[in-house]
Formats: sequence, C-alpha cells, structure tokens
Amino acid sequence: MRRNLTVGSILLAAVLAAGCEKKTSTETPAGSGGTPTTGTPAAGAAAPAAGDVILIGEVGSLTGAQATFGISTRNGVELAINEINAEGGVKGKKIAVRVYDDQSKPEEAANAATRLITQDKVKLIIGEVASTNSIAMAHKAQPAKVSMISPSSTNENVTKIGDYIFRVCFIDPFQGFVMAKFAKEHLKTTRAAVLRDTKSDYSQGLSEVFIRKYTEMGGKIVATESFAQGDTDFRSQLTAIRSAKPEAIYVPGYYNDVGIIARQARELGIKVPLLGGDGWESEKLWELGGSAVVGSYFSNHYSPEDPSPRVQNFIAAYKKAYGGVPDSLAALAYDAARVGLDAMKRAKDDSPEALRDAIAATKDFPGVAGTITLDENRNAIKPAVVVQVGETQSKYVATVTP
Repeated sequence: MRRNLTVGSILLAAVLAAGCEKKTSTETPAGSGGTPTTGTPAAGAAAPAAGDVILIGEVGSLTGAQATFGISTRNGVELAINEINAEGGVKGKKIAVRVYDDQSKPEEAANAATRLITQDKVKLIIGEVASTNSIAMAHKAQPAKVSMISPSSTNENVTKIGDYIFRVCFIDPFQGFVMAKFAKEHLKTTRAAVLRDTKSDYSQGLSEVFIRKYTEMGGKIVATESFAQGDTDFRSQLTAIRSAKPEAIYVPGYYNDVGIIARQARELGIKVPLLGGDGWESEKLWELGGSAVVGSYFSNHYSPEDPSPRVQNFIAAYKKAYGGVPDSLAALAYDAARVGLDAMKRAKDDSPEALRDAIAATKDFPGVAGTITLDENRNAIKPAVVVQVGETQSKYVATVTP
C-alpha cells in the first residue's frame, strides 16, 4: 500500500539504540505518515520533549507469513492517532506510537512486548492480530500491569490471561457459530469437512466451535484433517476429504495457507465451497488462490459496502492517507487505538489501574467495525458479517448478530 510522508509534521522520539536489522522499531506521533523501516526513523525527524508526549506501543507482523495483517493494522493505528492528535491529543498531550515488527513469530511478539514495557515504558500496547502472538504478548503485559488491546485476535484464551488484556473484536465461539449456522441454514448443507492448522490457536479454536455447532444443528462432520502452518502440499488431506463427499469444507486458517489449499482442492476436482474465518482477509488471497478462491465464504468484522457515514468517512480518510480501501484489520486497529485513547481521556489519573478500569468501562463505543461494548471478560459484544469471495473483492452476504 502506498504511504504518504509529510516530513514537516513528523515528531519522533529517540530511536532504540538496540534496534537490529530484523526488528522494525519506529515512533510515529502527531500527523506522521512515516513508514516504519528497519531500525531507522523517518527522515527529518525531530524529538519532542518527553513531557509533551504520551507513548504507546504497537506490535505487528510487518514481515513474515502474515505481513499484510501487520501493515493494515499499523495503518489503522496511525490514522487513529493522527486524528486524535489533530483533535488536541489526550489531556493536552500528543500521542506517539512505537512500532515493533514481530516477523509473524510468537517469540518475537513476546520480546517486543517486553521491550515496550521495560525499555520504552509505554502506557498502552496495541496488538496483535494472530491469536498465538497476542497470547505471547499478554503473558508479558499482564504481570507488568500494562493494558493491552488486541484489535483482532479471536481465540477466547487471549483475554483469559488477565484483567489488563482486552480486545475489540468478536471471539471464536461466536465466529465458529456464525459459519456453522451459515453453512447449515444459508447454504443448506448437511455434510461438511474441516481442514485445520494444528500450530494455530486461532484455527484450532474455530474448528472446535464449528464442529460442535454444526453437529448440534443437525449437520454431519464427514472428515477432519490437519496441517501445520508452513506446509505447502495439502493434497493428501484434500484427497481424504474428497472421498468423504462433503458439501462444504471449513478451512479456518490464514490467507497464505488458504490460497494454496484452494488451488490444490480445485486441481483435485473438489468443487464445493470453502468456508473460513477472518484470517482469510487479505488482498494476497487472490494472488495466492486466483480463481480457485472465488465463490467461497468467510466470516468478517465489517464490510466496506456498509453505507453508514461512520464507515464511509473512515474509508475516505484511509484512502487519502494510504491509497487503498481499508480491510477489516485496518478498521479494527483503528477502533482499538481509539478505544484505548478514549479510555485515557476518561481515566481518573495516569496510573495503570485507572487506565485498565476506564478501558473495561467501554460501552456503546462508535467503532467503524461495529458498536463496541466490552463484557465482563473484556471481549467485544458485536455482530459479524459473512462475505463471499468475488473475482476481485469480497461481497457482503449477511449479518449475524450475537
């Protein structure tokens, strides 16, 4: 995605001296469109006085298997911060964000969270997308009493780690239910198969719920096959699934695996629709899957086709800044940042406990990916949409409410 750089508007605090070639560390405060580069700040940066800036952290997969997730998330967070700063900041102070690349690896996500907490002393952490990475980060944030908001990790174990861990997306039990209901009632299927990633908490969680709910609704799971993230040949599992003659195949993985799975499924003559979760959403899905993914369905958090002014204004601002239509990862990141900064405004003081309590009190927050109310488990109560993969973009099909 194209990114605009306005040098005169950039504020940058000091770059981490420990930055290394494989870790991305940048700080992007007021009005900046600065692109994170490996260990290097945007050109022309000037450091603001420390007392004038509230520093928050973000961890994302800017490189690696899920890189499009991290880029979209970074853009959404940055857009929210730019808007908040244009509105006057928080309690008279500008907001800056220090971004680390975890390379799509949970161990790097944990290391990044540790650096944000112990070295950068951030007030709030935004991230991650992949549930396994968020869980790794949460185990660092919780004991340090640093509030963390995941924009889009849906595995229910993420927020179970403790009372400083939040999210602004729905969780897997709901998402799995949505696709089970869609497969049974909308597609009128009675036989389904499941192909899941054994190395992904996200994939495992969705699979378990889909299997349970689809069976409860009267459907039959005729085959369950597994793979491990990073595999490139799925023909053995798909051949076994083909023999079971399902009417749909649930593949709750990430786009980088799903695109290849779709191609190989069609090569083997499997014509039934593939179903998935929000991990499918990426422009890379079409690049990897081509026409093989067209006609499949997945659950998601929002649709750019939503005509509401809130959504359309967000899309217009995003297009102006980054030159493309925002996906749900960008929308959720934007919402996560705004929820966190709104809580900072409402917090009675700047203590960790006060910020935690203010985030927990979030109710009816007007997010672009749905109105957000956090429940007693710090999870967002909100609807989901089902979209169908078209020739060049996904198309809205249905909304399913909790």
